[in-house]
Amino acid sequence: MTARSAKPPTPRRARSQPAPVRPPRHPRAPQSTSAPQRALVRAKRAWDRPLTAYYLILGGSLLIIVLGLVMVFSASQIQALQSGLPSTYYFRKQVVAAAIGAVLLLAACRMPVRMQRVLAYPLLVASVFLMCLVQVPGIGQEVNGNQNWIHLGGPFQLQPSEFAKLALVLWGADLLARKGEKQMLTQWKHLLVPLVPVAFLLLALIMLGGDMGTAIILAAVLFGLLWLAGAPTRLFTGVLAVALTAAVLLVTSSANRMSRLACIGATDPGPDDRCWQAVHGIYALASGGWFGSGLGASVEKWGQLPEPHTDFIFAVTGEELGLAGTLSVLALFAALGYAGIRVAGRTEEPFVRYAAGGVTTWIIAQAVINVGAVLGLLPIAGVPLPLFSYGGSALLPAMFAVGLLIAFARSDPAARAALAVRQPLLWQRTSRGGLAGALRSGSASGRKREKTMRRRAGRPPSGER
Repeated sequence: MTARSAKPPTPRRARSQPAPVRPPRHPRAPQSTSAPQRALVRAKRAWDRPLTAYYLILGGSLLIIVLGLVMVFSASQIQALQSGLPSTYYFRKQVVAAAIGAVLLLAACRMPVRMQRVLAYPLLVASVFLMCLVQVPGIGQEVNGNQNWIHLGGPFQLQPSEFAKLALVLWGADLLARKGEKQMLTQWKHLLVPLVPVAFLLLALIMLGGDMGTAIILAAVLFGLLWLAGAPTRLFTGVLAVALTAAVLLVTSSANRMSRLACIGATDPGPDDRCWQAVHGIYALASGGWFGSGLGASVEKWGQLPEPHTDFIFAVTGEELGLAGTLSVLALFAALGYAGIRVAGRTEEPFVRYAAGGVTTWIIAQAVINVGAVLGLLPIAGVPLPLFSYGGSALLPAMFAVGLLIAFARSDPAARAALAVRQPLLWQRTSRGGLAGALRSGSASGRKREKTMRRRAGRPPSGER
């Protein structure tokens, strides 16, 4: 037998490392699913993005304000002409208030949390002082049976109770956050004192002027803060029972409030036309149809509907823009409320949670009370539709509160990371060329800034679009 020739060993090939595969940004829907299911998956994916709440608050509030300016211009022209004023009188005042509110909104967006907490105490003291001045003869003014205004000179007036809502939200959030850090909220006396006594002081000052609608909103903010602080059901129910008892006594002791309560669901003005406003609000909504009679074509605002640009602007909106317009307004408020709840639920900062929940409770409760009164489901409380109705005293604190919500939405860690990845268009062009040469030949700080931008641009995207 011949020896089998040995086969030279084949050199072992170097094992090539596979290229790392970047995981997909989001799990893709299987191709076997139907188109509606894939659309649902994509919608859910977009809804769960970190910046969803930020965009909802920013976009929703701006749309409400802009649409409100349009409707104030449309609803207030006849009212101004009947008062011997230019047709754009109320609209110009609202534009000025919106411009000042935009400055406050931007300031609130950039204000750090520490400054927000410091601002709470001066704002509370100033609100109490101004509401005390309202009761001084010669300083306070009575409007529509409620003495809750201060004349500032010229055509300008101030309603301090509107700023009391913002003061209660910020001060209550700071108080509960400090007590929560010291583990004091487990005791009912620390949960109630001094939050409830101070809130009752504000309510008493408001009720001295007869403004029960604002008092109801302030009470809703108080209950919202107690709910967020984890008040026991027994304690929460006790405070609610006391508030309801006081409300019943206040309503039954006033003939005006009892007549408003009797107008719920009314379809006829009744004796002495006591339900005139409620009925004509329903008439305006009923005549709007699906898409309305057209912007500026309302009939009820020609002297039939009282307060068409303030308390009952939603009725004029329904008449001119129809069911589509009113549902759009309600959808914007629903989006704003959802975003506020989402911000309050996802934050780890106690002050942010209480403040975001308080602002959301304030805006949504006021919107529900106003819309419910226009629809005939609730008594007419005399409160404007927030961010929408005419009135600078109501618009300024509401826009500042929206700015706080935007700041809270931006402060979320995931939202901060998503915003950090995005570069402005100018800086993107700078990193690619153009001004990049100038930065390279410039100072060392410019070169350091450019390298930092390039390093950030090279990071993998977070999935945010």
